[in-house]
Amino acid sequence: SSRRLLLKTNRSTDPARQPNLPEATSPAQDQRKNTMSLEGSWPTSGGLPEPTGIKRKERDDALVDLIHQRLKVDPATEKLAPVDLRIQKFLSEHLSVVREKKPVVLPPMMSLDQYGMARTLSLPEGANTYTSPLIKSFRCHNGVLHNPVNDKRTTAGVFHVAEGGYPIAHDKKAVPLLTFSHLLDAALNPDDQTLELPFTVGSANPKKGWVKLLLRPLVCPSVPGYTSEKTMEVRFIAPGSMVANVDFVESVFGNGGEARLVENDAALDVEHWSGHTGCVILAPQMLKLKKKDVGLPHWDAATERQRRDGMAWKDPNEKYNDGKAFKICVRTHEGFFITMIADNYFGYCKKEVKTQLSFACNLTGTEEEHAGGALAFASISWGSYFHEDYRVQRPNHHFESIKKAQPYTFAEALKLLGSTVTKKPEGYAVDNKFPDVFYVPEDAIATTGTGMVTWKGGEMTLKPGCLYVHPSGYNFRLEKRLDGRGWHICGTVAEPFNYHKPATVSGGGKSEVSKLLSDMITFGTVRIDSVKKDLAYVDMILKRKYHDRFKVPQQGQEPPILSPQSTYGSIVKLLTPSDEYTDEYNDWLETIPPVIRSLVFLVKRVYKQKWGKDWKSHISVMSVDGRDGDVAYVDGQRVSVQYLRVGQEEKSMGGRSRKFQLRHDFVPASKIQTEDDISASIIVPRTALSNTNAEEVLHPSLKMTQNCELRLFQRPDDAIKRGADTRCEEDMAGDGNFMSNFEPLTGRQAEGLTQHAVKFDEFTEPMQKRLKRAAADSPTDYVVSSANFRLVNGKPTANPRYLQVRTDFGEPRARHIASVAAALRRRVPVTEAVHFPVNGVLPGRRNNPPDQLADGTPIRPLSVFNPLHYQELPELFMDLITSVTGKSPSTTGAGSEAALTKGPFNALTYVADLNSTLVGFILSGYAGFSTAAGYIGRTRVDHDISLLIPEVMCRMSEAERSVKHLIETGCLEKVEDIQLSGRAVYASRLGYRITERFVNLFLGRIFESPAEVFNGPLLRPEKQDFAMFVDGVDNLVQAQQKAAQTYIDDGSIKDACPPLKAILYCMANGKTPEGYAANSPQVRDLFKRENVLTSAWYLERLACKKRMETKRLQKGIEAIKAFMKTASPGDAKRIQAADRLKAAEAEYKKVTSEHYVKSLMGTAGAEPCLEV
Repeated sequence: SSRRLLLKTNRSTDPARQPNLPEATSPAQDQRKNTMSLEGSWPTSGGLPEPTGIKRKERDDALVDLIHQRLKVDPATEKLAPVDLRIQKFLSEHLSVVREKKPVVLPPMMSLDQYGMARTLSLPEGANTYTSPLIKSFRCHNGVLHNPVNDKRTTAGVFHVAEGGYPIAHDKKAVPLLTFSHLLDAALNPDDQTLELPFTVGSANPKKGWVKLLLRPLVCPSVPGYTSEKTMEVRFIAPGSMVANVDFVESVFGNGGEARLVENDAALDVEHWSGHTGCVILAPQMLKLKKKDVGLPHWDAATERQRRDGMAWKDPNEKYNDGKAFKICVRTHEGFFITMIADNYFGYCKKEVKTQLSFACNLTGTEEEHAGGALAFASISWGSYFHEDYRVQRPNHHFESIKKAQPYTFAEALKLLGSTVTKKPEGYAVDNKFPDVFYVPEDAIATTGTGMVTWKGGEMTLKPGCLYVHPSGYNFRLEKRLDGRGWHICGTVAEPFNYHKPATVSGGGKSEVSKLLSDMITFGTVRIDSVKKDLAYVDMILKRKYHDRFKVPQQGQEPPILSPQSTYGSIVKLLTPSDEYTDEYNDWLETIPPVIRSLVFLVKRVYKQKWGKDWKSHISVMSVDGRDGDVAYVDGQRVSVQYLRVGQEEKSMGGRSRKFQLRHDFVPASKIQTEDDISASIIVPRTALSNTNAEEVLHPSLKMTQNCELRLFQRPDDAIKRGADTRCEEDMAGDGNFMSNFEPLTGRQAEGLTQHAVKFDEFTEPMQKRLKRAAADSPTDYVVSSANFRLVNGKPTANPRYLQVRTDFGEPRARHIASVAAALRRRVPVTEAVHFPVNGVLPGRRNNPPDQLADGTPIRPLSVFNPLHYQELPELFMDLITSVTGKSPSTTGAGSEAALTKGPFNALTYVADLNSTLVGFILSGYAGFSTAAGYIGRTRVDHDISLLIPEVMCRMSEAERSVKHLIETGCLEKVEDIQLSGRAVYASRLGYRITERFVNLFLGRIFESPAEVFNGPLLRPEKQDFAMFVDGVDNLVQAQQKAAQTYIDDGSIKDACPPLKAILYCMANGKTPEGYAANSPQVRDLFKRENVLTSAWYLERLACKKRMETKRLQKGIEAIKAFMKTASPGDAKRIQAADRLKAAEAEYKKVTSEHYVKSLMGTAGAEPCLEV
């Protein structure tokens, strides 16, 4: 039984290793090629895609055989890989001053160079469970379950940094280098129990030892035509009993292959290596060490900081860090970063790789961002009839922003598509990669009535599951409606809104931006109270003249409501109160019952010109018990309407969900996830890129981002309610999951779940099938149910976790069409790279009314923001520097998460990160919007706003998203300071917030009654509770003051660029040392792009980038030359060493030329304070 489950759960997917797993080329090379390209394939370095059937069995058998072979080899007899030699040499040299020249020697280790080896090793070959003092592990039908001894951790007091190298941030604990050396010795000498290999437990010859894994995490995104992807090297080392942690990081970041192979030596890969080396060593035994024994001073001999940081002892038996979990690192100007972790919590492992790649990004001139993101493609329901009109011509479906565009033709599209399609005699083309994708002529018409797509001279069947692409890249498809009643044609635009959500606090909605809205939609019917009276009322509204509704008379005549020249959106605006309208007209609108409004929109949506004036005969109700019913039908078909929840009422009002009717033509945006937690980004001058969306992307410099993870460590809170998280249930019902903090259920227990029919039916179908199969298989084997969280002290944990494969990997057709559609829209050949730069930056906030922690500690309010705010850069960076957060399910408390929310994951002072981020904002001109999660005032909104705003933004054009336009049209209002009892309440720190006009115009593209969604108290939270609003603003300002003061106290403010330095002083003291306030022209001018580009400090950033890149290339050229002197001809030929050297020397010549700095104008350069 356990052997059978092993074959299900342990997989290696590198095709070069099948079936006998011979030596192979570098998985790291494969990952570089495929990680994020929209046209890329599955990254085999991460064990993707999931194998099935006989291939899975062959791979699993081969893995077991490979491990048996490796166990016969003594690791001490094997040569160290180049990366290990680099780490060992660095540690010996760096610690020589405290070790009396005693070298550091890494212990012999088994190299886990194949994806899946770590998982195979994490459980005994002949059993389904493994238990140690640190973990309980289970082999399950749907993967592996690892429950660490602690179900969650806090980051408080965790981050320790050894002295030497770069300055240590004020919120980290500074550790003497001697103490680091003692801790390293302890870390490399665990006891036998910690070293045991789970795979061999219970065998005749149990083994003990270390395991190691090579990672190549991303540091710089690939931008075709501008820069190659760059990665750092990280060696991840663990004692045998902690191999599950190695499986975890391998699943997240991929497997870099056998480090001894020359093709995997980063030093020889000048084009792709950032020049930085990291190492993570897991060492829980460090928790047992005493302060005195690791060289810490007595309290009386300690410095003030050592006392503050707990780096001194009074009692000789005091344990280091009080015996609590911690991590300690050393990092230097040479680009080395070594960490030891005294714990086995999985999240720490992932976050430490994040910390190290963040360090490498800082030294490279790129950014590592704590961000979520998605490409959001505006979609719409065409009902039963599709044809080319303004909705196809414009990028956002909306007539209001229409400009005359050159027509798109099928002949032009075929030229751009080239050999990627096959043209058919009937007059359409078929995609050669996806045969269910069809390219149709510009005059194509699709109707559900005929079930056909027709054009002049041809036709084809309209089939569900197929995609039909217009020459403009616009695409449509036949789908069942979300409620399952009937079919409609859905259309999706060619150009996405690239939504980037950086610096988002815990619980701020980072992951929600990539989730589909469909799970949040509920359904109802269109009501008619009296057919005759209600339709007569509707007829009156349709016939009314509306020319007199404006306060300022408008020129020209408007078409009637049912005219094809009147858009659906224009009718929503027409029947929504506005400050542009007269009081009399607004009063009249208020008299229209909701039932009648809904009927008007229904008639507009379904009306056909051939009906003429006889539209009433098509609207009816059923006869029920001899009387008219109250549900509307159109031509005999019941009409369904959609509702979306946006917040909840206060508990005093019943706490009900606030649900609002969506437009009849609303379809949730199509999304491709681009980010979730760890991203690398780079600022690129717009002029350096071709094939961007010139119509919509107008920023002078552009941000390009790339996800650094292959799998995402998700916390499915809602899954405890069966059926509530459909994606989680689908994922966890599959094979090969990595799960943590769930209960292991035996087959017998699973059978018990299936017998409770009503409750069991609440699960989605995939989870039902998984549990039924487990119940039928064996009563003693294990399975994990998504709803059965691990019990801790008798209660379900608040931290269930599983690794979710990135959704974009599982949607190859969607990624392909995104690339092809954009190419068609931009009129470029599909064989050329198209870029999707960020065109919207929206951090997320976590807000709360007054609350308290579990121990009764009060939490002050933060819910002072309305759904969407814009802040100019000085005010935005006051918030980003502080990153203050309210109470959240994700956190153990509330307060500051430090600059850019990276407090626990930044080993340098925060100024380096902030400088780069601020320069990027200034150069690109991105507007700093932010969204609210948790509460608005006292109104609970959870993540409803986080889910809604991407839908709003993707339906706006770039011109409409322009802050200048939004302010000029009254869509944004400035929040002013408040004078209260002789003092100022600095509400202006909140920036600008959306108004009723914004709501009416842009939410009117989603809702039928947009004014009801965000009403006055939601737009102006001070109307809900003025005293709470004032305290919330004071809380925010005081947190900003406190955060800024630390930069002054630790001296790191000296490294801040001038605009950042000015803001830090204004936050701390209310003004700069020169006496200028934040709103003074002298401070505001520091943030202007034209001033930055000509400043000496910015030019120094560019010069610094040149020096750093020159040094990196010199190092790489020397390494290749040294290799070529001693390498065998076969090794040199295999990696094409001569070609690599030639390319590196050519790049060196370019970088050292006098023109190089000029070519960097518009980039972020590099950080001078980090230069050697």
